[in-house]
Amino acid sequence: MERTHTPETAESRPPKKGMFHWQSAPMDLPFAVLVVLISCIGLVMMFSASYAFASSANFSEGNPAYFLLRQGPYAVIGLIAMYVISRVNYQYFRALSIPLMLTAMILLALVPFIGTKINGAKRWIYFGPISVQPSEIAKIAMIVLFAAMMAADYQRMKTFRYGILPYAGILAVILGLLFLQPHLSAMVLVTGAGAVMLFAGGVHFRYFILGIGAAVPAGYAILQFMPHAQERLAIWRDPWLDPLGDGFQAIQSLLAIGSGSLLGVGLGASRQKYLYLPEGHNDFVFAIVCEELGLIGAGMVLLLFAILILRGYWIALKARDRFGSLLAVGVTTLLALQVFFNVAVVTGLVPVTGISMPFFSYGGSSLLIQMAAMGVVLSVSRQLSVGESV
Repeated sequence: MERTHTPETAESRPPKKGMFHWQSAPMDLPFAVLVVLISCIGLVMMFSASYAFASSANFSEGNPAYFLLRQGPYAVIGLIAMYVISRVNYQYFRALSIPLMLTAMILLALVPFIGTKINGAKRWIYFGPISVQPSEIAKIAMIVLFAAMMAADYQRMKTFRYGILPYAGILAVILGLLFLQPHLSAMVLVTGAGAVMLFAGGVHFRYFILGIGAAVPAGYAILQFMPHAQERLAIWRDPWLDPLGDGFQAIQSLLAIGSGSLLGVGLGASRQKYLYLPEGHNDFVFAIVCEELGLIGAGMVLLLFAILILRGYWIALKARDRFGSLLAVGVTTLLALQVFFNVAVVTGLVPVTGISMPFFSYGGSSLLIQMAAMGVVLSVSRQLSVGESV
């Protein structure tokens, strides 16, 4: 449904070259509070899930707070970055869309050559003590670029030439570079977020029907060149085919969830984190949440995420212009997909993939990028249509 945008103000107009100013309007407080609250809970649960492993690891010298001490500074810097970005007029991000995408593509192209191989896949580039996962940058770059392009061509988005072709080309390049790593989970997230943005941008519905029809055989063909993905599908159907090998993680995750019952075993009292559940502080941290906090506690965490996601879409609906609306849609959709797939993996709903839990899983650079993305939504919230803020 078309919205009637309010008249442009100095903040809502595309900024003139050489001009820069901070936004003075208030940001959306409920969204900001939810981000801070979820981040704090995530930091506590990451520490709880990691201290047993950190206590026994050689690289940590037995320091149980090893992961907390590394993640904590990123959380603080991320909060600062979120606030600073929220003060920046989001119209400036239009000019950054192409350079950001080119940077992401260059980093993705370098991963197979200079990336560090972990668990059979090259996904990280180390710059001294700092590691960067280029796929995280590519996700945000795609959202900003798509939003800028759709805002400029919104009157022609229903045509194949302007509404499908350029976006399909960009997605093909990103997916091709991710395939080389290989990084199937990032391919799913990029495709899902891109599709939702195209729908919100006004692409004709018939193209989605054609896209779904083409995605099924394309996905099947891709899997034929990814033996590890086929193995994960087999283990997903029956983890007990290899209970001490590939199926071990899925089985231990279900045991952790089942042990939590209704009220949980208590914060810090998990048994699975004592070197039973692999990646308990990373991709499978939600299993520890379920074990320690139980169904009620885990449900409350998911409720907070649900409220945050709904608030993000509310900001998108009330945004002053199409560019801001599409930015909020893209960032919120990426968050929603990542939460859904992480929980689905942990609970056995989908095969095991390397999708982390936003704000909960260990990973400093990923947390920093997630907080920066939340700052983009808050920047949009500072320019809601007149009379729409609450």
